[in-house]
Amino acid sequence: MTTAPALIPELDDIVRRGDPKRRAEAARRLGELFLQGAASFRPDHIDLFDGVLTSLVPHAELAARIDLAERLAPLANAPRHLVGQLARDDEVAIAGPLLRRSPMLDEKVLVEIANAKGQGHLLAIAERSKLSTALTDVLVRRGDRDVIRCAAGNAGATFSDASFATLVRRAGQDGVLTLRIGRRDDLPPEHLKGLLAGSIDVIRRRLHAVAKPERQAEIKLAMNEIEGVIVQVEGRDFTAAQRAILALHRAGELNEAAVAGFAKAFKYEECVAALAAMAGVKIVTLDRLISGDRYDPILIASKTIGFEWPTVRALILMRLGPNRVPSPADIEGARVNFVRLMPSTAQRVVEFWKSR
Repeated sequence: MTTAPALIPELDDIVRRGDPKRRAEAARRLGELFLQGAASFRPDHIDLFDGVLTSLVPHAELAARIDLAERLAPLANAPRHLVGQLARDDEVAIAGPLLRRSPMLDEKVLVEIANAKGQGHLLAIAERSKLSTALTDVLVRRGDRDVIRCAAGNAGATFSDASFATLVRRAGQDGVLTLRIGRRDDLPPEHLKGLLAGSIDVIRRRLHAVAKPERQAEIKLAMNEIEGVIVQVEGRDFTAAQRAILALHRAGELNEAAVAGFAKAFKYEECVAALAAMAGVKIVTLDRLISGDRYDPILIASKTIGFEWPTVRALILMRLGPNRVPSPADIEGARVNFVRLMPSTAQRVVEFWKSR
């Protein structure tokens, strides 16, 4: 800090009586001085720079202010008042870097700016690594399409229930927004169902394709409900089974062991609902296939999911019912066919089922 004291008398005179050109040059010199030594400055040094720069920087040229904002943005000890001043600038090129990255801007300041400034400022805020519900409430309420899409795709953002409801409503006319919301791990099941209900079929299929495996099952279960697949086919009612499978999925317990347990207990509806969710096929489609004359659909669905033979055997026995016993030859034939069935072949068949 040997240079700063020497500059202070000169700067005091410039701040009080200097013309804009002298002030701009002083802002450039002092800003550079701060940036060079920022890592070693004490809090009182930073306060000194802060007090002078907030008076000088507004007189600097646009390019100089943009450069200063970009260089201050990542600093954890940047002059707080100066950062706030630049972040409130109407010029997005100046405010943007700080709104996106600066750790010196607390939630209160960010909410104030989000409520007062335009879409460029909102978009910059939406790109921050962390967004509180207080911030996203403002972004969702005031933001245009680009702001909303950005916030929805931000993994570090959190949303209130009301904001999720607004996002889902706006997604009805925006396929990109639908995909971004649908891929969020924190999207509550009731809002996922609303999101899918307001989407066209091609967007639903696209969302299912790009979602994580655990979300795919939840999407399929929601789609079954939306499409009226809480159906009764030949006296079968899948309502309770779907709810049971959804509960297992949410608990992280929808797996091969659970399906094997259902099969051994001859719980047909639960088995079909589980297979449908895990393979991504409609319940009504899978029920029609499994209840037919052949056991091939069980082999195909199981191979796609990755089940082992004991589970597949239990599913075949479940399909026959507790009062029918297959011949050993039939069971052995099924086992051989299952072993020979290539996963890629099974997947192609399942894709065909999905398109029906």
